[in-house]
Amino acid sequence: MPANPAVAPTRDDQFSFGLWTVSWQGRDQFGDATRAPLDPIEAVEKLSELGAWGITFHDDDLIPFGSDDAGRDRILSNFRAALDRTGMVVPMVTTNLFTHPVFKDGGLTSNDRSVRRYALRKVLRNVDLTAELGAQTFVMWGGREGMEYDGSKDLGAVFDRYREGIDTVAAYIKDSGYDIRIALEPKPNEPRGDILLPTVGHALAFIATLEHGDIVGVNPETGHEQMAGLNYTHGIAQALWAGKLFHIDLNGQKSIKFDQDLVFGHGDLLSAFFTVDLVENGFPGGGPKYNGPRHFDYKPSRTEGYDGVWASALANMRTYLLLKERALAFRADPGGGREHRGPDRRQVGVRILRCGPHRRALVRLRPPEPAGRRARARGSLTLPARPGCHTSHRVAILGKFRPFRPEKRATVRGRTPPGACWPPRSGRVHSGEIAVDGICDRSSSSRKRSRANRKPIASIGTSSAIIPISDGVQESVRSCRRPKASGPSAARR
Repeated sequence: MPANPAVAPTRDDQFSFGLWTVSWQGRDQFGDATRAPLDPIEAVEKLSELGAWGITFHDDDLIPFGSDDAGRDRILSNFRAALDRTGMVVPMVTTNLFTHPVFKDGGLTSNDRSVRRYALRKVLRNVDLTAELGAQTFVMWGGREGMEYDGSKDLGAVFDRYREGIDTVAAYIKDSGYDIRIALEPKPNEPRGDILLPTVGHALAFIATLEHGDIVGVNPETGHEQMAGLNYTHGIAQALWAGKLFHIDLNGQKSIKFDQDLVFGHGDLLSAFFTVDLVENGFPGGGPKYNGPRHFDYKPSRTEGYDGVWASALANMRTYLLLKERALAFRADPGGGREHRGPDRRQVGVRILRCGPHRRALVRLRPPEPAGRRARARGSLTLPARPGCHTSHRVAILGKFRPFRPEKRATVRGRTPPGACWPPRSGRVHSGEIAVDGICDRSSSSRKRSRANRKPIASIGTSSAIIPISDGVQESVRSCRRPKASGPSAARR
């Protein structure tokens, strides 16, 4: 089957990978490595061939811990040459403060002051490297900044140390004149039993206390939010809304368990779809939009050789592009996405019935387009209090619309708040709103099909509308007893 050009990654897509992803040897806490070490130069060249735009790294991924200055310079020179040959860029750099045993109790929050000073020195040196390579984001993941036992640290002192450390790095960036922003990466646990700043919300609250918080944001990772049972799309949306979404890490995660680092889209595909929709299209009503790298932080399966590693790297990008294609169609679909044109307004007539503690009403609604369809609507009806009362009335609505009828009466049921003045005065005009959510529709030729086979207008999500009640509608009060009727209609009842 020929390849679909729509899912062939290009540099314009801004896909980037961590060097630690494709070079992961498959070693975990229960098993040794299953792949040989990967030369960083080969990683740059292979990712470039696949269509990636950038590569990122921890300092120790590229330069082995303990390298002397001459060895460090040689490695960086070869790495820069590979970037120049391939046209790849380094959009982000980060520092490893979690692997070496010296960081067993954390880096910036360790109980040992000498360790905190060493961690700060290591970070600042790599801030300089970030500037040298032209990267604009410096990610800080506090993998060891935490504890297993709550009594092992003074939590107040811990947060003071953390704040002092981040502010020191931010001040250094400003004093050096670097065009760099810091992105904190939240994670709830692993490798520590509990990690500080476990979620996007925790990180945003912490940033608000910083002296130099204007250049500090977040780098949310899919699996880190989902392993805590949270909604990743909501997390990045709040960060974006707050102007603090500086970078993103994409991967796959199957619910609440260890950090799986699967290929993007594997795990919760629907969540991945809405993540791509937000990243590519922004908020439906406008506002800030994410323009940074689409960065993948995953681990290729340890059962695979390097052919499988490169296939999985390509799978990340192709999955993203497939979801992007569908997200663009979703926004453009007048049925599913409703093009986000705002409320669909229709005039409604209301007639109120009083029946003991329950309130019922008949509501005339114009049927949804297109004509000749059968649909169902759910929502709520709000009527203001009648003159002399101070309580409005809110009841639930469930309506059905049938084909080829200009109007349909829908029954409204619900309770009003205690003390509400019910019903509205007879013969008076009352204004209000009906909010209709989730309109579903099926053609008139398929009435006999089961409910399970009905086809919704919106294949993903629901639409909503605010429908004002016509100012010219008269309301009348009647008893809950139906009037006696004669003729064929009475027999049908």
